[in-house]
Amino acid sequence: MPAYRPSRALVLSTAVIAAVTLQACASQAGSPATAQSGTTAISASDKRQGAEAHPQLLQEFGGAMTGPQAAYVEKIGKDIAVQSGLSNARGDFTVSLLNSPVNNAFAIPGGYVYVTRQLATLMNNEAELAGVLGHEVGHVAARHAQKRQSAAQRNSILGALGTLLSGAILGNGSLGQLGQQIFSSGSQLLTLKYSRGQETEADNLGITYLQRAGYDPRAMSTVLQSLAAQNTLDASLKGTANQVPEWASTHPDPASRVRAALAKAGSRTGITNRDVFLAGVNGLTYGDDPAQGIVDGSRFTHPTLRLGFTAPNGFYMVNGTRAVSISGQSGKGEFSTATYNGSLENYVRTVFAGLSSQQQLAPSTIERTTVNGIPAAYGAARVNSGNGQVDVVVFAYEFGPNQAYHFATISQAGQASQFDSMFRSIRRLSATEASAVKPRRLSVVTVKSGDTLQSLSARMAYTDRPLERFLVLNGLSSTSRLTPGQKIKLVVY
Repeated sequence: MPAYRPSRALVLSTAVIAAVTLQACASQAGSPATAQSGTTAISASDKRQGAEAHPQLLQEFGGAMTGPQAAYVEKIGKDIAVQSGLSNARGDFTVSLLNSPVNNAFAIPGGYVYVTRQLATLMNNEAELAGVLGHEVGHVAARHAQKRQSAAQRNSILGALGTLLSGAILGNGSLGQLGQQIFSSGSQLLTLKYSRGQETEADNLGITYLQRAGYDPRAMSTVLQSLAAQNTLDASLKGTANQVPEWASTHPDPASRVRAALAKAGSRTGITNRDVFLAGVNGLTYGDDPAQGIVDGSRFTHPTLRLGFTAPNGFYMVNGTRAVSISGQSGKGEFSTATYNGSLENYVRTVFAGLSSQQQLAPSTIERTTVNGIPAAYGAARVNSGNGQVDVVVFAYEFGPNQAYHFATISQAGQASQFDSMFRSIRRLSATEASAVKPRRLSVVTVKSGDTLQSLSARMAYTDRPLERFLVLNGLSSTSRLTPGQKIKLVVY
């Protein structure tokens, strides 16, 4: 969560994204694009509007990475994108490896294709990477976004604290409904779910593109299986049935699609380029980038901003490029920043005013205090929701003459005190503490004689569930057998 991104700008410019989708897709009539020599389904309008949205998407997802890993992903992305029939010219596509710790991939009209480094580390061969990127290009070729956007306009699906506390996370109770009402960010194209039929069609198109490029079409099934396993592990680690990873929320139910994808692929085979892929992604940052702060269990530390805090017991955190979300069964919150003019009271009021586009929110009073030597101010408001009352709290801190940060929380009436320990935990990091914060990274190693699942997983940079993390990371099961000389992935410091 960089310091310079204000909480008022927690979401993409939805007008730009919607325009890219609706106008570009409306210009493409008929069935999904098919490969034809010398033809293109990317219009000048597509390119212009895609180019307008591209910088905002990069900002939302941590920016585009550079270097050999990014170049490798770009090559594979272009190889598979030209199989779609949207264009036969590789130069018509822009493929970006995003510096984001969430599992996500997407594409927009205009030839723009994206995958996060986190999702890339979950894959186990080049065919899987091509399959995921082909799936996303398939959504564009089939114009699913146009239908998705239309459904959103009809059903008013989204509401969130930033981009993280979506209805899927908030649930269907009064807390979720109020979150959708108060923290509504409007229509966010990239967080709307595709229908099951659209997912199946994109899977099938991705498989078709894999076959055209000479890849093993069964890779679509295996990568979906890895995604399903990761979703289950994440839910278990967080103690909730809600599955937080972005790809899971925008591309629902990967587990149910594994068999369908395998059946579609049939007995056909092709290249996987496993070792080439592993060399291509070796060294990628895994999880949070220290430049954006690091979540480690219940602790958040930001070595650049020199601050840290601890979430309450029973809550988990997800770090985004604009905010840190804090989620539990009885409340939700986020940590972020906004423009600061030197008055904490005005800051608190401004944050309150920005929390809802549907009703005016303001604290009943604003109190001043200090937390671990840091000047602070806080305010609370009790708000009526459809199923009862909830408490909204904004707790702000001054870290300099032109810099402040804040928590914004929502909980059922009378339960706001569950966040008190978090409000009181924020502190400045010493230079020594800041320098000690290190990123995790992906390391590809060769299995040696005597290595076991248990011995290799013990080298993972985690103290909780290292074996399960290792198995999911490598697409293995507890009964898998390792062979000397085999390449496997570890997450290390």
